[in-house]
Amino acid sequence: MFGTGQYRARLAGAFVGLLCALGSAQAREIVPFAQGIAQGVAPGSIVVSTSERRLYLVNGDGTAIRYPVAVGKPGKQWSGATEIDGKYYQPDWSPPREVKRDNPRLPNLIRGGSPSNPMGAAAMTLRGGEYAIHGTNRPSSIGTYASYGCIRMYNQDITDLIERVSVGTQVYVTR
Repeated sequence: MFGTGQYRARLAGAFVGLLCALGSAQAREIVPFAQGIAQGVAPGSIVVSTSERRLYLVNGDGTAIRYPVAVGKPGKQWSGATEIDGKYYQPDWSPPREVKRDNPRLPNLIRGGSPSNPMGAAAMTLRGGEYAIHGTNRPSSIGTYASYGCIRMYNQDITDLIERVSVGTQVYVTR
């Protein structure tokens, strides 16, 4: 999807491959994160492992905060490097064309805070596309392949993550 940063995205994938999984990942947790292997992934970066359905916020001290997420359905997944270009609390949502085509009964706009708004408590938009890292009104979808390409998080996790990162934070999505 995003042509730039493919090399860094591959390096981030190497990082994810070297993680040591500790215990259950039902909620966010601090886990060991191999450093020094992929020098392109700076502390403060976000790495999303689609295959693991996990998001890692790299701490830079040999650890990362690991969050469970939902990722794109088969055929809706992407990989590459991008960055956060906006942070929003209780965002309104307008379904992208593809979503509207598949679900024509959806309204053109769902106001933030509505229980039917799929963005949940907060969202961080990603540069270069229609994707975001956001909360969800369907917490049972976390840990699955459920979206049209967005990264879904528990509402408590997106509100935690949004406070830890800033606009411009690098995001690497690996398969």
